[in-house]
Amino acid sequence: MSDKDNNKQFEEMQKNLQSLFKNLNTNSMFVPINKGSAKDDQKFTESEESEDSNDSEILKSVKEFNQKPKDVRDFLDRFVIKQDEAKKVLSVAICDHYNHVRQCLENPELNEKEYTKQNIILLGPTGVGKTYLVRCIAKLIGVPFVKADATKFSETGYVGHDVEDLVRDLVKLADGNTELAEYGIIYIDEIDKIASKSIGGHRDVSGRGVQINLLKLMEETDVSLTSQTDLAGQMEAMMGFANKSNSKRKRTINTAHILFIVSGAFDKLPEMIQKRIKGSQIGFDKITATESKVSEYLALAETKDFIEFGFEPEFIGRLPVRVSCAALVADDLEKILLQSESSILSQYRTDFQGYGITLDETVDAIKEIAIQAEKENTGARGLMTILERVFRDFKFELPSTNIKSITLDKGTVVNPEDSLKKLLKKSKANRHNTSREGVDDFVANFKKKHGLELVFDVDAVSFLAKAKLKSNQSIYDLCEEKFQDFEFGLKLVSRNTGKSSFVINKKVIGDPDKELSKWVVESFKKSDS
Repeated sequence: MSDKDNNKQFEEMQKNLQSLFKNLNTNSMFVPINKGSAKDDQKFTESEESEDSNDSEILKSVKEFNQKPKDVRDFLDRFVIKQDEAKKVLSVAICDHYNHVRQCLENPELNEKEYTKQNIILLGPTGVGKTYLVRCIAKLIGVPFVKADATKFSETGYVGHDVEDLVRDLVKLADGNTELAEYGIIYIDEIDKIASKSIGGHRDVSGRGVQINLLKLMEETDVSLTSQTDLAGQMEAMMGFANKSNSKRKRTINTAHILFIVSGAFDKLPEMIQKRIKGSQIGFDKITATESKVSEYLALAETKDFIEFGFEPEFIGRLPVRVSCAALVADDLEKILLQSESSILSQYRTDFQGYGITLDETVDAIKEIAIQAEKENTGARGLMTILERVFRDFKFELPSTNIKSITLDKGTVVNPEDSLKKLLKKSKANRHNTSREGVDDFVANFKKKHGLELVFDVDAVSFLAKAKLKSNQSIYDLCEEKFQDFEFGLKLVSRNTGKSSFVINKKVIGDPDKELSKWVVESFKKSDS
């Protein structure tokens, strides 16, 4: 078969595949297929060298990692309030892990030695900062960070997601740089939801299957960069033989140095731990709903508790670092508002600044917000709930007023509706006063120029104030525009009648030219009589 026939065959194959993927509603990108040449090989080699250079730059943050555990802890303190024990445990585990990674990069022979990763399990109620702790650590180190909920995975990957998709997501976040992705962090929340608990006397096989699949990743395995459900990717890999550059691409990623951190609320686990500790004592108290009590028992969790909860021994054994996050009380929530660099309150300040409104708050207001947020039992997320409830109508109403600053006090937190009404009433009074000042300035200037006096009644000023909001002009400029022809008409009226003072009411402002014409016509009638 000739080269021409080969090219024709490949072009026809590509055309058919494009049609197939189009019918399957699959988003695909096809690279023109050719036989390749020595010149193409040279281009690929140059491209490969350029990519190697970029990879070295990207990996710089990992290769130069020299943080001490206290350095990491201090960084976390800037963003996350409380959780001292969790910060300490995470800081040590992170530093140990990335020091090992750095050593392996410097001396590849260390990769051959057995190394047990310090994968971490975080326990604690919702909103205590579990996810945020991990996100801040990934930001500090500069590695790709993937977060997912365990509930979205299925054992097969055909219904729900495949756990290996987590590793592929790391590669996407690293812009295709597999070497950088191999040192990333995978964080899985709601891990307690895949515990294979007994249901009606039977084990949850699906949950166990997901655990087994995750176990493979946490140990060490090579993950294909093409998903079994990614038809386009599999076709592209199969046709890689037609393009020499494709054959040089890395098709798998190793999970040996990917750090896994999982977390969950583990709602029923505290009761199980309490029962184990108190044994067969008669009359032991069932754990109340207080989050602080829950955190205390979670801190005492042992491997056998997790196994009884529904985790496979091999799975929980791959999570050697365990730490419980403490529940947040009102004092902690108050510190989050005032001290955290990412405080939700600063977000609200920015939102109001976008409308030219300054937001200030009193100490009593902060305390009240924290107290109400604690009652939500959702940790730091309760702060958002309270602030949204307080400011919802403020954000809607105030941007359309002349209010330039608001002070958040305890009264506003307790009864935002009344506080907003007072502000709007004040805004209306200010708007009228400001409008009257603009009218007075126009009247004074008009009299100075033309010797004629204009007298605006209350309704006229209010009408102008409303017109001002719609036109986005000053009251003075609005008057200039509406009464630009009054100089000539009123001088005629004044000459015919001797009148030098004219009342401007709402009717005149509504149609100045029409009313002025009436005045002129009437003045001539009076002069003739």
